[in-house]
Amino acid sequence: MNRERQEPPGQELPDEDFKDEEDILPPPEAALDPGEAAPGALKAGIEVIADFAKHLPNRPGVYRMFDRAGEVLYVGKAKSLKNRVTAYARGMAHTNAVARMIAETANMEFVTTGTETEALLLESNLIKQLRPRYNVLLRDDKSFPYIFLSGDHPAPQIAKHRGSRQRKGDYFGPFASVWAVERTIDALQKAFLLRSCSDSYYENRTRPCLLFQIKRCSGPCTGEISHADYQGLADQARAFLSGRSSAVKELLSKRMQAAAEELEFEKAARYRDRLAALSAVQAGQDINTQGVEEADVFAIDEQAGQFCVEIFFFRNKQNWGNRALFPRADKSLTPAEVLAYVVTQFYDDKPPPRLVLLSHELAEADLIAQALCERAGRKVELATPKRGERRDLVVHAQKNAHEALARKLADNAGQQSLLAALGEAFGMAKAPRRVEVYDNSHIMGTNAVGGMVVAGRDGFMKSHYRTFNISSDTIAGDDFGMMREVLKRRFSRLAKESGAASALPNEGAFPPPGGEGIGVGGEKPEQPASPASLRVDAIESILPALAKRDAPHPIPSPQGGGVEPESDISEPDDTAFPSRPDLVIVDGGKGQFEAARKIMAECGMTDIALVAIAKGEDRNAMRETFFMVGREPFKLPPRDPALFFIQRLRDEAHRFAIGTHRAKRKRDIKTNPLDEIPGIGPSRKRALLLHFGTVKAIQRAKLDDLMRTPGVNAATAKAVHAHFHEH
Repeated sequence: MNRERQEPPGQELPDEDFKDEEDILPPPEAALDPGEAAPGALKAGIEVIADFAKHLPNRPGVYRMFDRAGEVLYVGKAKSLKNRVTAYARGMAHTNAVARMIAETANMEFVTTGTETEALLLESNLIKQLRPRYNVLLRDDKSFPYIFLSGDHPAPQIAKHRGSRQRKGDYFGPFASVWAVERTIDALQKAFLLRSCSDSYYENRTRPCLLFQIKRCSGPCTGEISHADYQGLADQARAFLSGRSSAVKELLSKRMQAAAEELEFEKAARYRDRLAALSAVQAGQDINTQGVEEADVFAIDEQAGQFCVEIFFFRNKQNWGNRALFPRADKSLTPAEVLAYVVTQFYDDKPPPRLVLLSHELAEADLIAQALCERAGRKVELATPKRGERRDLVVHAQKNAHEALARKLADNAGQQSLLAALGEAFGMAKAPRRVEVYDNSHIMGTNAVGGMVVAGRDGFMKSHYRTFNISSDTIAGDDFGMMREVLKRRFSRLAKESGAASALPNEGAFPPPGGEGIGVGGEKPEQPASPASLRVDAIESILPALAKRDAPHPIPSPQGGGVEPESDISEPDDTAFPSRPDLVIVDGGKGQFEAARKIMAECGMTDIALVAIAKGEDRNAMRETFFMVGREPFKLPPRDPALFFIQRLRDEAHRFAIGTHRAKRKRDIKTNPLDEIPGIGPSRKRALLLHFGTVKAIQRAKLDDLMRTPGVNAATAKAVHAHFHEH
């Protein structure tokens, strides 16, 4: 269809470049319905974008849209920044969410890159870090576990690893669960006899540990095996985990046969057991592959406007587990569009495999594949199989995605009904969106901690849990004082954050651009800056500066103001989850209730519903008494669903507080007083313990006795004596 373009004044757009951007944005027939967004706000947003677009270069890059409070609304990448942003300025959007986004836009920033691939990598980085409201976001931020084989020690350690991969060595994964990692490590220890102990434990061994006795370790710590032979075992394990399992099994089989021919039957039996352990690793999976050696399988399902992406991990022709992700996305997006965002964000902090199988064709599959290649430093293939074993893997993953999303929708519906019942039981005007439950744990006042658990319509929101270390100023055993301290710290901070947010002025301007290649609305140069291209390995280096500049800034108020996004834009995730509770529950009776009420009143939080729950007679779980402001103490019917829900909340808070207390107490028990003395390392600590036997004996020892300890010089002896006797 031939259409007449109506460009903003002063814009000269080459047709051949504009076409690529126009194909991505909606056609003029999908112009905004003025009823979906306030006309004044929409006009103001379009004017901001059009004014900003005048000074943009015709180069690849990333743009960000900001609202009046300086919060990031959207992060996008473009092959041509000028063409893409100009398309927004034409006042068109194919969804109501994009219309509201334009209406809320009060300022923009951009970063130019050398290629569109670099723009895609930077976009995924910024989305994951800034979590803008209108982008597709992954809800599951948990890091995936890996198997780690260290490379900075003569006797490499095999261990479970989660988090940043900074230590020198090899990382194999990701695995879908810790259980899969532990099971695999257990089998690999049987097959390759690798140590799993820490380096400090290894250095302090004087005789082999139990793992050596049960044939799970070859005992390099005490010289039971030479470092050269141990390195051979580590190389075999590395080869097996890298996909060369057939070669490793063939080598072990030959050695077993050679040992049997030489009548060394015990040695042959050990090789047999190692082969059996390797076979167990490969055979103990629900679904394994024959022709797919290394791949990740992504399949997406959509139901009721929500999405689920199921990911299966295959390495060394083994199924290393699967994980279901529930991205936040506008319901008007297609599954393929959501899947494209998920794939790019998923590999932002982890290496991609050589093959990525997808359930849907992606519009920018070649660009994404190129970005993954640059990220991995090798070829990465993206494929949407139509037949064969690869297609069977995708179909299986899609079935799992459908079932996982159905369970999620059912759970959410049940959780919302429980929250509604909770609000009704406590006389609230509407169901609470955020519920906070507090409990303390200690033993005779020692290692006292407070725990806060949070629940919402997605269940327990564990990423919002918090612990509070009770200060020593609080009298030991004073439960009321502990609760006052915990709540004062929590709500004082909340009041401070709320006050800072409400105190934002309505006038001012963004600060000037922070560096070359970064443009900021509000201060436009006459000529576009000549930005330096970003290298792929330098993309992460600019993120801290960008994040720092993304703190809320006062900016000019656009004509017509902004509009609040409608509640049905998308299913909110943790980013939309409120930071202010609607209901606070404390575990305790009237005393705890009064302590909590006074602190919340001091912090100006009297509008938050407060409930204290006291155990029933004989600690009966069905006879709890509740305390609230303006009501006499009351009980709920024994079979009330709200009562069961409250018990779950209380038990979770109790579990969390006790677990945190036990972990703190365990750390204190493990702490050796000698570790606090400067200059005391493992060798001198071992020498002191071998000479005196116990730490208490070292504490009671005289200076002369310490100086006579073999391996301890006079300066060290004086430091130890001073540490225990001059306090």
